[in-house]
Amino acid sequence: MKILVVEDETGLLESMTSFLREEGFVCEKAASYFAAEDKLAAFAYDIVVLDITLPDGNGLNLLDAIKAHHPETGTLIVSARNSLDDKITGLDLGADDYITKPFHLSELHSRIRAVLRRRKFKGSQAVEFKEIRLLPEERAVYIHDQLLNLTPKEYELLLFFITNKERVLTRQSIAEHLWGDYMDDADRFDFVYTHLNNLRKKIKKAGGNDYISTVYGIGYKLSNS
Repeated sequence: MKILVVEDETGLLESMTSFLREEGFVCEKAASYFAAEDKLAAFAYDIVVLDITLPDGNGLNLLDAIKAHHPETGTLIVSARNSLDDKITGLDLGADDYITKPFHLSELHSRIRAVLRRRKFKGSQAVEFKEIRLLPEERAVYIHDQLLNLTPKEYELLLFFITNKERVLTRQSIAEHLWGDYMDDADRFDFVYTHLNNLRKKIKKAGGNDYISTVYGIGYKLSNS
């Protein structure tokens, strides 16, 4: 899962992004309104953690733009202790949840997981596709009740396909989802093929079927058939 953290307090920004990366998220950061605007124009995110008090712009305007142009993106607004009006406005604009400073990073993680469950998994603790069952809280995958030994990138790749089933995913979108804007040599996607090939082998070895097809010249697609 890919997260953008928008926060102008440098120390808090670094601690949030470091913590979320350790929890297995691809996490990018923006320290200003305009940096966040650039990121949102260039990349897609599963969740945006958005401080609504930014020095160079109103975070609520960013929230409004996210809801207008990226309605599938979850939003968790960060507010100061006394800004009740901002919380209410943010929720009215469509924010999924809010968290008030100061907060524990474990609470941030819990709220992000809750937003993901509602947004991506329809409130379910498990994600199922055919004989494949994923438990996002545990980052575990089962094929016919057999636990798969997947690397973190293989797990994220499978989850990305299942949450985007029947959609063609380009190699670039897959690479950006797995590595964010930190990936090197963006015009080469051999690593995408390597992870996908290993994932397919593990699923087949566990008795599962390969539902991922190659769309020539574009990318890949996971289908029911």
